[in-house]
Amino acid sequence: MNDKVHIDNSRPTLAKCIDIELLAPLRWLTLGWKDFLKAPKYSIVYGFVVVLISYFVFSMAWYFNSVTLALSLLSAFVFIAPILCIGLYSIARQLKNDIPLNFRRSLKHGFSPYGDLMIFVIIMMVISLLWARAASMIHVFIPVNAEAGFIDLAIFLGIGSFVGSIFALIIFSASVFSLPMIMDKETDMITACISSFSAVLNNKTAMIFWALIIVILTGIGIFSAFIGFLVIVPLLGYSTWHGYRECLDVSEWNDRESVFTRSKNDAEDNGPTESN
Repeated sequence: MNDKVHIDNSRPTLAKCIDIELLAPLRWLTLGWKDFLKAPKYSIVYGFVVVLISYFVFSMAWYFNSVTLALSLLSAFVFIAPILCIGLYSIARQLKNDIPLNFRRSLKHGFSPYGDLMIFVIIMMVISLLWARAASMIHVFIPVNAEAGFIDLAIFLGIGSFVGSIFALIIFSASVFSLPMIMDKETDMITACISSFSAVLNNKTAMIFWALIIVILTGIGIFSAFIGFLVIVPLLGYSTWHGYRECLDVSEWNDRESVFTRSKNDAEDNGPTESN
């Protein structure tokens, strides 16, 4: 038998990158804020979930009186946050395509590529464990307690911030556009992560600016006793979606339309969806 297995190599291994200007992230924030105003109810729900998680992290660190635990939990939260925002990407996509909003369907669509999302979660768990181990080793070699002096505390925070920034850079580059892409298009997680890395490398200055904006807004959320996350998290989620659409040309892949198609049919059968 001379049967040959046909392998479809028509699709590229990564999405084409689009050059953007330095101040493009400010435009993403503007568009993200418009999305927030179009869907305030759904946005606040997502923000409220993040606020609850933040209070849980803080209460655990307070209860055990452990700086290491606080750093480890906050590190893990950095990895979890992109997953939490995937429903926001779905809402932004529905708004873009004028599809009636539905909270349940936005979650169903956002998590429809569950196989690829599980791969992403496993990778993030491994990196999170490495980050937590690194934080523990820093605490072992540079112990800090209530009696620590200013110099010791400064050294501890300086080294910890440097090591943490390396892990944060990896997770930022891999996830900033990969999760919107995997939710939006029928592709795989490896392709999405490579495309995300490529977009960050292709637009270094703009993406550094975007990362700085994320850090500043996250800091505002923390110093507002986490209440600011009610608005900041959905704003960043929607803005990231618009950044993904501007930085990557994903026209080579088919849309994930099944859930949205059912949403339109349901809307026609059941009447108008509840407005915001």
